[in-house]
Amino acid sequence: MINQSVSINNLPDLLTVREVAQILRVSPLTIKRWGKRGKLPAIRINSRGDRRYKKEAVLWLLGIQNKEE
Repeated sequence: MINQSVSINNLPDLLTVREVAQILRVSPLTIKRWGKRGKLPAIRINSRGDRRYKKEAVLWLLGIQNKEE
């Protein structure tokens, strides 16, 4: 397992399942379940259908309001 710390201050616009799980401190399987239930909608990319999650949706789950300037 990669032991990287994901900082909320410099997140990319699209996050992987593993990155979101690390930020929210839940398992990757929980993130996938939340996607199926609509709690955290996923964007499917490439021919494999890998999941990516919008940074704004993850911050919203954390209760962090992102100000638009």
